[in-house]
Amino acid sequence: MKEYTTKEIRNIAILGHQGTGKTTMTEALLYASGAVHKKGEVEKKTTHSDYLAEEHNRLASLSLSLIPVEWQGYKFNFLDVPGSDEFVGDLNQALAVVKGAIVLVDATKGVEVGTERVWKEIRKRHIPTIVFINKMDKENVKFEEVLAEISEKLGKGAVPFAWPLGREDQFDGFIDVISKRAKIQDGQKLDDQDVWDDKKDKIDELHNNLIESVAETSEELLELYLMGEAIPEDQIKQTLSNIIIDGELTPVVVGSATNDIGVQSLMQMLIDYMPAPGDLQPLAATDVKTKEETTRETSDDAPFSAYVFKTVVDPFLGNIHLVKVNSGTLINGQEVLIPNTSDTKKISNLSAIRGKTQIEQQRFHAGDMCAIAKMEGIETGFTLTDPRQPVLYKPVEQPTPVIYIAVSPKNKNDEDKISMALGRINIEDPTFEIRRNKETQQLLLGGQGITHLQYVLDRVKNMYKVEVNQEDQKIVYRETIKKRVEAEGKHKKQSGGAGQFGHVWIRFEPSKELFVFKEEVFGGAVPRNYFPAVEKGLIETFEHGPLAGFPVINVQATLYDGSYHAVDSNEISFKMAASLAFREAVKTCQPTILEPIVKVEVTVKDQYVGDVMGDMSKRRGQVSGMNQVDGYQVVVAEVPEAEIVSYAIDLKAMTQGSGSFTREFVRYQEVPAHLIDGIIEEYKK
Repeated sequence: MKEYTTKEIRNIAILGHQGTGKTTMTEALLYASGAVHKKGEVEKKTTHSDYLAEEHNRLASLSLSLIPVEWQGYKFNFLDVPGSDEFVGDLNQALAVVKGAIVLVDATKGVEVGTERVWKEIRKRHIPTIVFINKMDKENVKFEEVLAEISEKLGKGAVPFAWPLGREDQFDGFIDVISKRAKIQDGQKLDDQDVWDDKKDKIDELHNNLIESVAETSEELLELYLMGEAIPEDQIKQTLSNIIIDGELTPVVVGSATNDIGVQSLMQMLIDYMPAPGDLQPLAATDVKTKEETTRETSDDAPFSAYVFKTVVDPFLGNIHLVKVNSGTLINGQEVLIPNTSDTKKISNLSAIRGKTQIEQQRFHAGDMCAIAKMEGIETGFTLTDPRQPVLYKPVEQPTPVIYIAVSPKNKNDEDKISMALGRINIEDPTFEIRRNKETQQLLLGGQGITHLQYVLDRVKNMYKVEVNQEDQKIVYRETIKKRVEAEGKHKKQSGGAGQFGHVWIRFEPSKELFVFKEEVFGGAVPRNYFPAVEKGLIETFEHGPLAGFPVINVQATLYDGSYHAVDSNEISFKMAASLAFREAVKTCQPTILEPIVKVEVTVKDQYVGDVMGDMSKRRGQVSGMNQVDGYQVVVAEVPEAEIVSYAIDLKAMTQGSGSFTREFVRYQEVPAHLIDGIIEEYKK
């Protein structure tokens, strides 16, 4: 693969709902460019971008992959992004490093939930986009209805740049609205023909609408248009490029990735209308030396800097890091600083990469994407930079987990191995969380959904040969008291020689703080040097509450009286006395159980707001507000964590896959009285 300058590069994300043909499109692009002589197929598990065993088993993309394609003197770095919303981490990383996108729409299904989801993210980041209506060769395609749905759901700026020719298995091309020429696909050959008479009126109408949009951008062009003079095609394309990059217009084209129709024209449009990496705004960064905000131009002349947007863990090759060169050039053997860790490393395994296939290359220019293998100490979100003029790029913000499961190895000998395996895969996918809950003794795995978590566990099984058992997450409750009481604790033990004696009176009362210890002892009834022992005795006792063994919180304990023995008293005696005092207090202080309350923000379409709010009420949730964001409603509520263990699954079912939510712990709150006995019984098992 040859070197490409910044102007010759296009970085493009391929997006869409699951099953719209994104991976098939990458194969069609490779085939159309001559990079491969035979296209891979998803069903045959031979595609370049879906190469993981887990992807082969599910026949779906589960991990972001880089597919570089060379065509007509340009290099396209295509990022094949998984269609499932549970792999949102890869979507966020991809959109952070591209300057353009292709959104695929299945002609037989129209605009699906996943299409709307990625469209919202694209608009948020102002990424210019081409919509490709795929599978036009399938049965029962109603093109004009699909076009109307695109306009309705993706905005009036989505405008047809192509009109299909033929239907179902007779679909063999389209009419280019700008040139008003028919493009007929004949194998790998693309024939350019005159437009049929019965299509002329429709194409003239679409062409004039586009030209009018172009003319309105400048007085000079508007004058030519009003005088009936032709605007030069190169000027039309340049103006359209500006409008598309500004987000005012989104081209809609048609084709079939399976039959290679529209693929070459799509690549030409990427050259004509999508920005090169050096176009638009420079990249924001932090100057490592001064800690001040700065920017870097995507230019070979700027000091070197790069961003690691994906790490792939390979059991044979080690970690492979996908990197975008943000500025300067990257050469094999170059020394770089990693400001995230302050380490300096030498690049020794630099290459282009197509899926998992490494292609030897020694140098990459600003804006290009490449791979670095066998380099420890870097991970997704890290910056590589020139040691002399270092900058740091802000890592992409990742969502917090929305669902947790508890896992344990089927083979007890794999206890250490499972932690190592999950840790390795977490380098590849930082959107899942691993934590050990000491209270429940569970190893918890948090992720974006069941499909996401199952993918992680499949990776553990396939790469590290560790099989796991799964169970529901145990909710971590707390205990507290509701009534102020005073209690005595006396520890007395005599067994010949020095004995043990500790005697305390402690007032226990509810508190807003987790634990407060005070003393109001007068006259030395309890010597001051034993106060810490009393406090420590209570802290240890509170680790296991009286009802179900949950930690005790929100209690203030005040030591106000007691007695001691000059010979037999010691620290252990007063620790024991404090513990006995609390056990006595439990009889009258009305102990109860507290449950964790989480704040959830549920993002849904208008039509599902009523269902979500009604469901939240059934879950004992309290809705505190509602906001409108990007055309969606965000329902804000507080709900017991025990009621949303499987909410990620339930919300999808309730909203036909379009809803999403975030969760955040806010506080502990008393469990309703009728539920307490059930919780105690369950945890005492």
